[in-house]
Amino acid sequence: MTILYEHPLSPYAQKIKIALREKGIEFESKTPDLSGGGFGGSEFVEANPRREMPAFIDGDAKIFDSTIILEYIEDKWSSPPLLPSNPTDRARVRMIEEVMDTYYEPINWGLVEINFFGRAKGELAETIVGNAKQQAERCWQWLTKQLGDREWFNGDGFGWSDLCVVPSINTSFVAFGIAPAAGSPLANWFERVKVRPSVAETLQEANESIAGLEQFSSFLEQGLLKREYRDHRLEWMIRMGGLQVVLDGIEKDNIRFGYDFS
Repeated sequence: MTILYEHPLSPYAQKIKIALREKGIEFESKTPDLSGGGFGGSEFVEANPRREMPAFIDGDAKIFDSTIILEYIEDKWSSPPLLPSNPTDRARVRMIEEVMDTYYEPINWGLVEINFFGRAKGELAETIVGNAKQQAERCWQWLTKQLGDREWFNGDGFGWSDLCVVPSINTSFVAFGIAPAAGSPLANWFERVKVRPSVAETLQEANESIAGLEQFSSFLEQGLLKREYRDHRLEWMIRMGGLQVVLDGIEKDNIRFGYDFS
């Protein structure tokens, strides 16, 4: 039995779960203890010195970073394949993943910071939220070009790039009511993908957790949970005018950056 340390809200964990379910690989899902801010649990920390989800354990293999985990899964369980066979198409779908992981994910993270954690108020909050919506719309335009006249981002069949796009698009819609226009190619793709069994199960878990996001605000206020700033989240918040949000967080919440080999 493989083990996936994850949280249903994490888009990085969601894409791993979709991949495992697509390939019919049984796995045990575990969520590290969120209290205390340390993500306690020696097995999890040993697997991931960044102390962020997901972390994947398969026998002696202990792997972190969602892209590396996906690559491991594809290498070990090659059928059904998630990557196209053509090198050019493989590069295209990997670039889509990179955009979703480092450009789109910070948009949703920033909106969580403002709407659920109350990290900014008034004019600053309005500015950050407005910028986030504009960025999401620009990304939808780019994604629409990548989709073209294909049924799936991967091409003729569902695959790597589809499972990387769907978590962030779903979070934008369910958590913030931000979604591509009904009837648009991207909206039609989302209607197709969200009923796929591997995706439907994963999104159901995610949406149930989105409904409970408010509890995380109280965890932060009590000092029970550290805010995780991947590099792109930090860059995004500063570029959107939220430098003070970051500075306040460093002072109040003991924000964790990068690796922790302690």
